[in-house]
Amino acid sequence: MSRTLGALLLCTVAGWAQAQTTPEALGWLRKIYDATEKLSYTGTFVYQQGDRTETSRIAHRAGARGGTEKLEVLDGAPREILRTGDEIRCYLPESRTVKVDHRSDPRAFPALLPEQVDGLAENYVIALGETRRVAGYDCRAITLTPKDDLRYGYTLWADARTGMLLKARTLDLDGSTVEQFTFTQLRIGDVPRERLQPPRAAQGWRVEQAGVAPVDLSQAGWRVGAELPGFRKIVEIRRMLRDTHPVAQMVYTDGLAAISVFIEPLVGRSEAPRIGIASMGALNVYTRKVAEHLVTVVGEVPAASVQRIGNTVEYNQPQ
Repeated sequence: MSRTLGALLLCTVAGWAQAQTTPEALGWLRKIYDATEKLSYTGTFVYQQGDRTETSRIAHRAGARGGTEKLEVLDGAPREILRTGDEIRCYLPESRTVKVDHRSDPRAFPALLPEQVDGLAENYVIALGETRRVAGYDCRAITLTPKDDLRYGYTLWADARTGMLLKARTLDLDGSTVEQFTFTQLRIGDVPRERLQPPRAAQGWRVEQAGVAPVDLSQAGWRVGAELPGFRKIVEIRRMLRDTHPVAQMVYTDGLAAISVFIEPLVGRSEAPRIGIASMGALNVYTRKVAEHLVTVVGEVPAASVQRIGNTVEYNQPQ
């Protein structure tokens, strides 16, 4: 095949893919985003990953900076997560501990989408799918098919009346489901403030602060080389793990999928790190050693994507 013909075919396919993203489909994504920003609700949803399932109860009160939200995990070890704006408090009854952090990536079910949804069409073909009932609501499906092999595909089901997201499915490159969130019960409407209070028993528990602060890793000698096409860096911070263990974190996103790059010193670790690739459902983790540091890349993207970005992390002694 000549280069000219190959380029022509490539442009034709790209143009066809772009043409499939209709204004109506983008309108539905905007409707989903608006619903998660403006609606208050309570409900129960199930997270499925292979044979593993986890049920959670959620209460969300709309307001400024994302409002207030309480999540209670009903399976396994008890834990409650209370989010107010960007602050997250995780209550762990078994260890009588409260972990305080600030979210670096705003996406979480059911608030999966960014404010500017139009940019998603650069990396996904967005189209409307079938209608089905979810948790008693008539829902419209929206499919997001990746234009390359660097990210997963998604199918979202939103309430036809309000746009509230009731179900989200993540699909691998073969079209198989690797992760799914589904509301089994949902009530849209005002949520009393008392539903969003921390556990009464938490008074006197040990509080662990993540100590999040902005950082410029390039000044410290760190560099991420050729980044993944379609992904951009949205935050660069340093946080504390295990009380005094500093870890740097960079977060990249294409507007839907997110990848975190963690850099931590090997000195002081109590156990040997696991080097290489590990997978759990949609989540892939790639770890390698660089200049007496451990570089760990975590993302809900294909394994090749976390490896690709992890292998470009370099360290050069600052002058």
